Amino acid sequence: MTQGFRSFVIFAGMRTGSNLLEATLNAVKGVTCFGEAFNPYMMGWPDKDEMLGVSRAEREADPLPLLAKLTDRPGHLAGFRYFHDHDPRVLDPIIGDRACAKIFLSRNPLDSYVSTRLAWETNQWKLNESETPIPARITYDGEEFRRMLSAADEFRLRVVNRLQATGQAAFHLDYDDLRDAEVMTGLLHWLGRTDLERVEPGRDQVPQNPQELAQKVANFDAMQDDLREMDPFLLHRVPVFEPRRGPAVPSFMAADAGRGLLFMPVKGGPEQAIRKWLGRLGPVEGSFTQSTLRQWKRARPGHRSFAVLRHPLLRAWEAFDHLLTRGNPEQREVLRRLHRVALPPEDGWAGLSGDARVAVFADFLAFLRRNLNGQTSLPTPPIWASQTEVLSGFARFVTPDMVVREDRLAEDLEHLTRAAGIKDAKLDGVKPASVPDALRDPKLAEAAQAAYLRDYITFGFELMP
Repeated sequence: MTQGFRSFVIFAGMRTGSNLLEATLNAVKGVTCFGEAFNPYMMGWPDKDEMLGVSRAEREADPLPLLAKLTDRPGHLAGFRYFHDHDPRVLDPIIGDRACAKIFLSRNPLDSYVSTRLAWETNQWKLNESETPIPARITYDGEEFRRMLSAADEFRLRVVNRLQATGQAAFHLDYDDLRDAEVMTGLLHWLGRTDLERVEPGRDQVPQNPQELAQKVANFDAMQDDLREMDPFLLHRVPVFEPRRGPAVPSFMAADAGRGLLFMPVKGGPEQAIRKWLGRLGPVEGSFTQSTLRQWKRARPGHRSFAVLRHPLLRAWEAFDHLLTRGNPEQREVLRRLHRVALPPEDGWAGLSGDARVAVFADFLAFLRRNLNGQTSLPTPPIWASQTEVLSGFARFVTPDMVVREDRLAEDLEHLTRAAGIKDAKLDGVKPASVPDALRDPKLAEAAQAAYLRDYITFGFELMP
């Protein structure tokens, strides 16, 4: 076997033609496909409770012994079909095994959906040439179709990403390829069976519903209307080129009050005000690692965690002030020289106020848009990263119980502290930052929205604070 494959997996979905592909493979001597070996509801095929000496109960307790028996068969190429809702415990071992060939089988998702619904209606899942198809029509359900499509897309993207990250290639098949002898021969050659001169597709199965969709869907016109509202080309997707962020656990702060309160600060927000407020509640702990934070959480059942969102325009203003007063000179020089931000010379900060400061801030907002879109060589520091990406970074380790809005600080924190068992939260001094009148310029609002479009869409911020 030239590729060095010892086994294979077929990543597919319901009604994509995987039964036919399995039949084709099983007709080749020395090749065996063991059905849906890790389907939680059956053992490879319907009405089977045992496979290779492993029972369903044993597989349920630990699927890896069965996986080992399937993939370690010297002199034999064995595999199975794996769908998005099969046992997730075997997915990482499958992907991590470079000697396991990965085959992707796909089909027009609408055809798959209609075929699946017809199979449920008739309980006819395979058809050979001696059988008669049971006539039926289905009623299209847009919400059901979207759920199926989303699950299939998420699964495919996840697997493709893991294969890319590990430097592995897959063999891609479409439903229409399954009856093409040249493609089937190419598949077996790719799997290492170059001794085979020609591989004929399986002939013991025939198409069950060869009619056009209008004959199979009772509410065909309603289906067309619903599909028009979908966005298959992602015309309204917000492109994301911003660097992924990590969990930033060392920046977290915890107050040992009540059952425990954990603050996950979004830089550029009211971090200092919240830090002072936490200090009034009780001793504050910080500089966590992921390990020490787990210990803190484990020792405090009923704890609560939160992050605070600030309006993007006001947060950009805070980042701009930080750049002027606490940023490093090299960073300012790059902005001045390469990115058309009209910063004054290093000895000219005193005169930058009023309209002049706002004008330079407008330049800074234009730079932010380019920086967050991956169009500059400067890294994106936490203080001006999008809040969407910062929270996504948190979620790679832990998600906050509550995302608090700065303009509702007192109300949201009152609810949160009650949930954490804190009786006297002293919220009277917790106030949102005021918005300078200079920031109420519609052009600045539009520039901030252009820079932080993800945040405006994700969190529903209005154009003006």
